[in-house]
Amino acid sequence: MIDFELTPEQRAIRDLAREFVRREIIPIAAEYDEREEFPLDVVAKAHEVGLMYLQVPREYGGQGLDHVTGVLVSEEMAYGCLGINGGVGGTGLGLTPLLLAGTEAQKQELLPPLCERGGLAAFCLTEAQAGSDVAAIQTAARRVGDEYVLNGTKRFTTNGGIADLYTVFASVDRSLGHKGLVALMVPGDTPGVRGGKKEKKMGDRAAHVAETVFEEARVPVSYRLGNEGDGFRIAMQTLDYTRPGVGASAVGVGRRAFEEARAYATQRKQFGRAIAEFQAIQFVLADMAMSLDAARLLVWRAARRLDQGRPSPLESAMAKCFASDVAMRVTTDAVQILGGYGYIREYPVEKLMRDAKITQIYEGTNQVLRLVMARQLLRQL
Repeated sequence: MIDFELTPEQRAIRDLAREFVRREIIPIAAEYDEREEFPLDVVAKAHEVGLMYLQVPREYGGQGLDHVTGVLVSEEMAYGCLGINGGVGGTGLGLTPLLLAGTEAQKQELLPPLCERGGLAAFCLTEAQAGSDVAAIQTAARRVGDEYVLNGTKRFTTNGGIADLYTVFASVDRSLGHKGLVALMVPGDTPGVRGGKKEKKMGDRAAHVAETVFEEARVPVSYRLGNEGDGFRIAMQTLDYTRPGVGASAVGVGRRAFEEARAYATQRKQFGRAIAEFQAIQFVLADMAMSLDAARLLVWRAARRLDQGRPSPLESAMAKCFASDVAMRVTTDAVQILGGYGYIREYPVEKLMRDAKITQIYEGTNQVLRLVMARQLLRQL
């Protein structure tokens, strides 16, 4: 039996997120986009009302919510600002490897203090020469007694340099390629860990995205997730869990663009009529709404699979890829409906169009995700 009805708790949390966005994010989104700054005070408020650590179990200080609820919140937060949502979502991404592969002792030691103070986490995978090609990671983890010594630089890290806890993927033996990767939990105050260059981005500007540099940083072996060689598997499994959230964020950006375009079309008059009365505009609006609804349903299906304990690389990839393509198309259409006004910063749709682009790139480019999907489909023969 297929049921698309949300539970009362899911609706309540979605409405909480929607009201939080209306009150705390929408009024400041344009300002922080312009300044390219991440509003830590907003994150503190999100933590205060219970919109952080959604999938972290309650025994470790989190909310202990299901993944469907998580994508509902992601959509609402990104509706307000993708960049601000990125700091929250980046924290969820950074903690997912620990939740999936960490021992009970690791979770008990690392999660409660972070959740209590409202700290940030980060996921350190990408490097200058290792994006889609994870096996090309150059960051080295050298075993010295009961420690690993980390050296290397990660690129495009959301919360890089400001995180309280990092999940770092490094190589213990580069000759082994992806089989030589290890995943380490690295506290942000570890000597030798620092932020590098902060990126100046086309969109997603309110998110703090920067290099993360490791220089002779010593990490206890007890902070390793799994065994040496498990890093690649942990990274890929993590993305299967987090890609539906990226898809939900893309839906949020697209939904905001659709609503802005619809409102404008009912007010803007040409030839003595509101442009919403012209069939050309009506067809565009109909396609926008239809595509967004389809994207949301794919996201919900992928999240539901996670809640059932049946993570699917295929369905997670479909949700993220389709939703981000929809977001890019819908935001572009919104700019077109607003015409010249859509191209200037006085109206929010130009920001939404800039923000949408990154959803087609991070957590796996959509070209790579099509490869993931194709491989999964061919395995079914």
